[in-house]
Amino acid sequence: MLNRRHFLATATLAGLSAPAILRAEAGFFRDFPFSLGVAAGDPASDGFVIWTRLAPDAMTPHGGMPLVNVPVEWEVAEDSGFRTIAAKGTDLARPELGHSVHVEVAGLKPDRPYYYRFTAGGERSLRGRARTLPMVGARADALKFGVCGCQHYESGFYGAYRHLAREELAFVYHYGDFIYEYQQDYLFPDGLPVRPVRKYALRGLQDLSDFRTAYTQTLLDIDMQAARSVHAFISSFDDHEIRNDWVSDHDDWKMGLDGNDPEAAPPEIFMLRRQAAFQAWYEHMPVRKALLPRGGFIAANRELRYGDLMAMQVLDTRQYRDNQPCGDGFKPACPEVFAKDAEVLGKAQEDWLARNLAKGGATWNGIAQQVTMMSLDRRRNEDEPKKILNLDGWAGYEAPRERILSRFAGLKNAVVLTGDEHQNFCGDLILKDKVVGAEFVGTSISSGGDGSDLRKGTDVFLKLNPELKFANDQRGYMVCEVGREAWQTHFMVVDKVTAPVNTLSKRATGVVENGVAGIKMSA
Repeated sequence: MLNRRHFLATATLAGLSAPAILRAEAGFFRDFPFSLGVAAGDPASDGFVIWTRLAPDAMTPHGGMPLVNVPVEWEVAEDSGFRTIAAKGTDLARPELGHSVHVEVAGLKPDRPYYYRFTAGGERSLRGRARTLPMVGARADALKFGVCGCQHYESGFYGAYRHLAREELAFVYHYGDFIYEYQQDYLFPDGLPVRPVRKYALRGLQDLSDFRTAYTQTLLDIDMQAARSVHAFISSFDDHEIRNDWVSDHDDWKMGLDGNDPEAAPPEIFMLRRQAAFQAWYEHMPVRKALLPRGGFIAANRELRYGDLMAMQVLDTRQYRDNQPCGDGFKPACPEVFAKDAEVLGKAQEDWLARNLAKGGATWNGIAQQVTMMSLDRRRNEDEPKKILNLDGWAGYEAPRERILSRFAGLKNAVVLTGDEHQNFCGDLILKDKVVGAEFVGTSISSGGDGSDLRKGTDVFLKLNPELKFANDQRGYMVCEVGREAWQTHFMVVDKVTAPVNTLSKRATGVVENGVAGIKMSA
């Protein structure tokens, strides 16, 4: 006997197998099902992931979808008109994963663009574009890619993504803070309260439905969709995808900024929240199925190799890290900062990184990660008596920081790419008075509001940290141009984020020469 659920599922799938014109006339979807756009990610020399999520009524429960599996057809073509199809197939959009689809396309030609699209219920998505990488070890003379992240929805519009979409890039590394877990009732850009430019639908996030809502609202932004539709993204996460400054199974409520009870949850409760947050992250990111959360964990560290020019290690600095020392925050060092057994990456990930770095085979070693590796004095007023550290960064964990820098000392051309700070700066990585690498810290897409060229006290900040070569407090992204002789990182900034349309300019360029560990600034 057929029960009602089985009947509905059978009827739904039968409708989907009808001719396209009948499906469209029947109106299976109440509205355009690809409202959250399309995306590609995790490129390789023979393919990439393509992603979409069916959400015809995006901000309602389950995105307005029935709770049944829905087949989604996909095509990848060599040309934008889809005359030469390189790969195609059908995948299931499952309700357990919010009707998201992650297709791992393989068998493509290396180092060239492809176009992709999806079809479901007689409706066709917009076209996406992504590039494959050169073959591992093949000669590659030039690479250009983007770096971005930190995009609090309420702090500003995503106009920077519209500019990023117009760049000619091989891929984009997103260092995290794709969503934020709290509303901001007021912003304080100059010490005075200002209303946010737009509002998150929810004041705080706790369960899977809440986190899905935050991603949905973010991805409805058309500038965000524009960038994801034309570049393959290498997606990572930082803290605000779950909870400000969280590490491992430690909740860090930070004065209740998300409107919830300002008492940190015990680990067993926090892990429930983390599990829900990770599932929502996976459902909305163009990542491989190997990153599907398992038991509340995501295997997020991975390697990308661009021919023989660059090997990029994508690190996870949250899941395996010890709790922040000295009670976290911006403070002088306490003895915990120098604990010999402290971990940032965890032993397994640190060993994995060591093996990958030891392989060689590339001119440049890129390290893509989330929190600042330089140990900087954060004082912006010389009257403060003691050096101030950002204890949520590597500066709070001196032993593992020195271990990583020791690895760089035995390498050629180590370049670290970082986010989190909501400001631009760059500088030399120093171990025992020796420069062993370079670090470029990228600003935010919107977090922090319009900003200004220089934060108050920047002159003091630069004076107290001679390893720093540049500092800036505008929004935007970084573009890295990598060649055989030099690595250039351009700091691309917008004039404002409090309006949907803004103006882009190149604020500065940092240069690392092949075989020279430090950064030089270029006009």
